[in-house]
Order: sequence, then structure tokens, then C-alpha cells
Amino acid sequence: MKVLKFGGTSVGSPERMKKLLDIINPKEKQIVVLSAVSGTTNNLVEISQAFLMADKPKANTLIKALKDKYEVFIKELFSNPEYLAQGKEVIDYHFDLLYAFSNDLFTVIEEKVVLAQGELLSTTLYHVYLKEIGVPSVLLPALEFMKIDADNEPIVDFITEQLTPLLAETHENNLFITQGFICRNSFGEIDNLRRGGSDYTASLIGAGIKAEEVQIWTDIDGMHNNDPRIVKGTKPIANLSFDEAAELAYFGAKILHPQSVFPAQKYKIPVRLLNTMEPQAFGTLISSHSEKGKIKSIAAKDGITAIKIQSSRMLLAYGFLRKVFEVFERYKTPIDMITTSEVAVSVTIDETKYLGEITKELSDFGVVEVDVNQSIVCVVGDLSANSHGFGARILESIKHIPLRMISYGGSEHNLSFLIKTDDKVETLRSLHNRLFE
Repeated sequence: MKVLKFGGTSVGSPERMKKLLDIINPKEKQIVVLSAVSGTTNNLVEISQAFLMADKPKANTLIKALKDKYEVFIKELFSNPEYLAQGKEVIDYHFDLLYAFSNDLFTVIEEKVVLAQGELLSTTLYHVYLKEIGVPSVLLPALEFMKIDADNEPIVDFITEQLTPLLAETHENNLFITQGFICRNSFGEIDNLRRGGSDYTASLIGAGIKAEEVQIWTDIDGMHNNDPRIVKGTKPIANLSFDEAAELAYFGAKILHPQSVFPAQKYKIPVRLLNTMEPQAFGTLISSHSEKGKIKSIAAKDGITAIKIQSSRMLLAYGFLRKVFEVFERYKTPIDMITTSEVAVSVTIDETKYLGEITKELSDFGVVEVDVNQSIVCVVGDLSANSHGFGARILESIKHIPLRMISYGGSEHNLSFLIKTDDKVETLRSLHNRLFE
């Protein structure tokens, strides 16, 4: 069985939703994971913010505007009055639920329920559309098998235990439709896998059922060797190892959710990145195979803050780094990069919610310096200790760019450095010209 995930742009209009059958083969066993219709999640975030601010009139206005869009959507999706009526029942149900929050206390728990409506709408409407055109399908509720634990980590064994009987009950069917992004938490409440989580859902399902392959369908033909929005002449990468893909996804490649690689890697499930607008394109295959002697791609991650702690007490002091890391652990703030010397340690973070509290605690250890508006640029490929010349070529190509930090050796696939965000465009173009042109 294959798992196919389609993003918001792939179901962004009735026409595109109908064209999914150019890719989906109802004669093959497939689980289809759908995101919300493009723009819907952003609208639901606005609605949630209005409710959280106790601005119920604004929330209701936003709900009506979104419902009006769906009223138009179903008129274009369905041609048979019977199924148009079913589509109307679907949107009435979900939007009545949204309106009902005007009468209740609204907290972050209710916010998660609001955000879940996008995927519930897209999957149910697509299921009804398939019924209209006579294609048998089964709607699998992700809230029955997708669960995260108290640390917000998905439970793959639970997915296997719950999903296997659901598939067995309707074994005569080939096509199964389910929601990306949404799940239940350890309290049984509706929750989610964070933005971009539909990729993660597909990978987790693939791991849970030991799928033949996971396919991530988006609006670009695979992962490119640089950011096509900034650099001209980028090309898709035919093959990536799991480690290379994970590095690129984490450090800025938007096509893939950073965590979605790990479940597939653990269970050795190949992942393909494909283009719904160009289904014949090869895209990118992510697997256990690693090509030697190649630089694969360049990615950049913005919104980075650098923190430097300088202290003469670091010299030969055991336990110092542990105390530093414990500060970040207390505030559940991940670290992206780290460099050390005898008298200083520098780290980067992209979550600044507790920056004030973190810097205050770190100041007990020494002098703290904070630099904002930074970007991490990473070059990914065969950068093992046995490779020759790549490090020199990379640094030579950006010798005119001021570097704040360099990280090399922690991975055999990645050389990363920290720069001012103002220098990002020049950095990406210089690297591209030197490494790929």
C-alpha cells in the first residue's frame, strides 16, 4: 500500500481537487492524506485570534467570509443536486460548530478544535465528490488513530494498533481518505502536529502500516539544489539520503516538514517528493541510499537569534555546558547550532518566546551577547572527513561575507554557518555560482 499526501495548493480549487484522480489510481491500495484547502488554515488562525481577544463580532465576520468561499467552492465541485446538497450539509455542520464558539469560553483547547476544521472539510468534501463520480472510497478519521504523547511526540505503535483494524474492516476497498495535520493529545483532546504537519502525518502512517512508499505531492517538482525564489537556474535533486533530506528540511527547505523524514527513515520507507502540476516529473526520491562525492543542495533558515556566553570560568570547568543547556531545557527552547572555545560558547535559537528569561539566567554564568536578524545557511552533501576540497570551495565562495558562526563535523552531510539575514541573498547566489554553475 502507498501513502499519498496532497498539500493545500493541490486541493486549492474545485478544479485541482478533481484533477487528483489523474494521480490517484483507485485500482491500487492507497491512503490519501489531504491538507486543508489553501488559505483555510490562515483564515482559521485569524478566527481563533479574534475569539482569543474576545472580539466575537470580528470572529463571526471572518467565519461568514470563509463560509461564503466554501459556498462557491461546492457549487463548482458538485454538478449533481443530490451531492451538492450533501456538500452543503458538510459545510453547514462545520461552520455551525465555528459559530457556536461565540457562546463559549474560548481557550487554546478550543483553538485547536477550530484549526482542525480545515482538514475535516477538505477530506469530507472530497469523499462526497468521489461518491458523486462513482469512485468507491473510505473516509478514515485521523482523530481515531493519530495520537501524540505528553511530550507532543507521535505514537507510531498506537497508529498501527488503531489503523490496522480500520483498514481490515473495509479490505475490499482500495482508496482511503484521511486528514493530515490533526491528532489527539495525551488527554484525548483535539490537537495538531503543527504547521506543515500533513507531511508528518503521511510519514507516520507510512511507518505505522509499513507502506511500500510515501509520496508528498506539492506544487514544485521535488527538492531543489537552492531556493528557486531567490536563485535563478535551480534544479531538482533526483536522489537524497534520509539524513541529507532531514538536514535540508530542518534548515529551511520549505517543500518538506522537518520531522517527516524520521518515521520513514526508521522503518526504511522510501519518500518521493512530486509535483501535482507536473505529475510526470521524476521529483526527488529520499531513501537509505547516499551518493558519495557530491554537494547536493543549499538551504537557509531565517528568524535566527544568536546568544554568546563568555566566561573565564569556562576554562577547564566541567559541567559548565550542562548548566547552559539546562537553561534552554527549562524553557523548552531547542538549539540549532553551537560553537565553543575555551572562554565562550555561542548557540542559536529560532524560538524567542522566553529569550528574556533565558538571557537573564545565562548572565549568572558570564557576559551574554544577543544578535537578532540572523540566518543559518547550510550546504548539504558528502561532507564527511574523507571528502577533500568541499569545505575550502564553500568558504572561498563566501569570503566576502562576514560569518558569525561556523558548524562542521557534527554531521557528515552538513556545513552550516550563521550570517546576517541582510547577507542571505548574496550568500545563496555566491554559493550556487561556485558549487553548481
